[in-house]
Parts: sequence; C-alpha cells; structure tokens
Amino acid sequence: MTENTRNNIITLLREKSLMKQDVYRHTQTAFEQLKQAVKEVADDLKKEAAGIDNRIGIDYRFTGDHEIELKVAGDMLVFYMHSNVFEFEKTHPMFKTGYLKKNELNSYCGIIYCYNFLADSFKYERLQDLGYLLSRIFINRENRFFVEAKPPIGYKHSNFSETEVSKESLKEIIYELVAYAINFDLYTPPSETVREISVNEIKERVFSDKLKTGKRLGFKSQADDTISDNANW
Repeated sequence: MTENTRNNIITLLREKSLMKQDVYRHTQTAFEQLKQAVKEVADDLKKEAAGIDNRIGIDYRFTGDHEIELKVAGDMLVFYMHSNVFEFEKTHPMFKTGYLKKNELNSYCGIIYCYNFLADSFKYERLQDLGYLLSRIFINRENRFFVEAKPPIGYKHSNFSETEVSKESLKEIIYELVAYAINFDLYTPPSETVREISVNEIKERVFSDKLKTGKRLGFKSQADDTISDNANW
C-alpha cells in the first residue's frame, strides 16, 4: 500500500465516516422526536374521536428501537427508521438545488419510512396483506429534512428544510399522512382473485395469496400505483 493510498483512507475516515455518524445520530434523534410526536397526535385525535363515536379506535405503540405503529380507525401507519445512511443518485432532482451544489456531502441522508396498512391486517394477523409506502423522510448531516411523498405532502416538503427537523415539523407531517391514509380507500379485488378457496383454508382461516388484502389490490388507475422504493416526485 502506497503512502498516498494510506493518506486517502485516513482522509475518508475523517471526513466521510464521521459525516455518516453525524447523519445517523441526527436520524436517530429525529426518530425519538417522532415517537413523541406520534404520542401527541394520537392523544389529540383520541380525545376528539371520543366525542364523535366510541367505535373509532386510535392508539399507538413502539414496537422496537426503529419502529412505531399508529392506529387510526381502520388504518395502521407504520414508521420505520433504516439503520443505514444513503446517498442520492447523481441524477436525482435534489442535485439541481443550490443546497447540494454548495456541498454534496449534504446529499447523504438517513431515512424514516411510513407505510399504510389496514388495521385489521394486524388484528387478525393476515400476514399476506399488503402495505403501501406513503412517504420517506430524509435527514442529512445538518439535521435538515425533506419528504418524498405524493401530493399534497410532497409539494409542501419537496426541498431540504431551512430549519432543523423538530417535533413540531414531524407532527405536521404525521397529521398530513393520517389524512392521506384515511382518504386512501380499499378497493374491491377482481372476482378472479377470490373465486377459489379450499375447505382447509376457510376452516382454519389460513388465507392464501388469493385472499390477501390491500387498499389497492384490485382495479386501479395508473395514478393509484404504489410508491416504489426508488420513486421521485
């Protein structure tokens, strides 16, 4: 190994590895803020729902260091923090912004995902049921964030924030995600997918893939396609 190679490794460790540690620490702190934000949103909505109808169930739980479940009526929102740090591809629109042109290290981010499931999928342990990605929250080394999501959420937070991520900014995002999930309705699956079932499956309530349920399992338009892990808006 040449001296230049060794010095390059030391430089990378000093700059890039420490930067990634900063990104992870900020993302972890944001996830702790998200936990508190979810609790406050759930408490607020539960109080309001109590005056409407006691059948409207609202609850939350922390299922691990990196996962939060928020149940609102028939919907389950699952927030998941990835343990790794990612960089955008150079073709990503964010690289056209002055913020990343000024310093490309700002493109390295931690990610918090939000998925939407049917609450009954968890209640009845329907393990084949589908969930859909609603948003990804990106947090960088300067603790700035932006949200990748379908409109209107994606429009409001489409660029890195001018201020650091906070519990209040996360609460605003949670309310928007809850509203989107409630309006994201369950479609009837095509009859071909549910036409056959064995006696064993129906007796033991072991549902095959033919009976898996998801909000967009069935007839859908192109606009209703699920959000892929590489989606851009």
